[in-house]
Amino acid sequence: MNKLFHNRPHVKNYLHLHLLVFIAGFTAILGKEISITAIPLVWFRMSMAAVLMFLFIKLRQIKLKIHGKSIIKLSIAGIIIALHWITFFAAIDAANISIALAMFSTGAFFASIIEPIFYKRKIIGYEILFGILVIIGVFIITQGEIKYLTGILLGVSSAFFSSLFAVLNGVFLKKHSATVISFYEFVSGVLFISLFIILFRGGFSADFFSLSVKDFWLLFILASVCTAYAFIASVYVMKLISPYTVVLTYNLEPVYGILIALILYPKSEKMSSYFYYGAIIIIGTVLLNGIIKNRYAFKRKQIP
Repeated sequence: MNKLFHNRPHVKNYLHLHLLVFIAGFTAILGKEISITAIPLVWFRMSMAAVLMFLFIKLRQIKLKIHGKSIIKLSIAGIIIALHWITFFAAIDAANISIALAMFSTGAFFASIIEPIFYKRKIIGYEILFGILVIIGVFIITQGEIKYLTGILLGVSSAFFSSLFAVLNGVFLKKHSATVISFYEFVSGVLFISLFIILFRGGFSADFFSLSVKDFWLLFILASVCTAYAFIASVYVMKLISPYTVVLTYNLEPVYGILIALILYPKSEKMSSYFYYGAIIIIGTVLLNGIIKNRYAFKRKQIP
């Protein structure tokens, strides 16, 4: 009995982790429900998240001052995460949630190529094999869902930007706190989208800021729960649970998201058998990649 009581905090952390993964998968649902298009959607998301993150920074009295070179690097990362979110929500608009999330899983393939460049390591043999499997999975989906080709291409682009962003953040975390990094990235993302709107969309109009009550609250949930809270909470959870478990569990995000979408939108999310064959190959490869990588990491720690 005492042992069970002692393990309760640990169980609580696991449940918290799965809640965060569920929230990540639910982001796609909110993207579908919000009526505005991808670019203004991401502008509002990043703007609201930046304000909320700033309030958190002031509350915790975290120092925001960093070097000019670091601000430039973080600004580039902010543009990349903005492009990731824009292409992700655009993929949902062009296809559906299932396509967007399945293509998002290809990020592990891009990471296997990008990581060796930034961390100056050799490409691992099994990563090449897994990359081929992911490409096969995407090809199978394309054969059955050619009508969603635009959504597929946008989803793959989103996965690439996500992987590039994750690798860059891994480098930045060696010098700066996660909260400060996030704040500067959100602000730079807003500035980037604002500049794009001014130069290529004729500037901001009254209609841009004219949100329905439903859209406003869905955007607020997206910015607060799915962005600011999820980011801060994930950093906290990673201090209490092994990286192996965190990485492996987050790989379930597409699974959770697709299942939720099938329940909520059975007609629009029902896909051909080709999609499910391809999705199983992609997601299964991602999970297997996470298992192997973390086992190797664990073994290296055990070497005296």
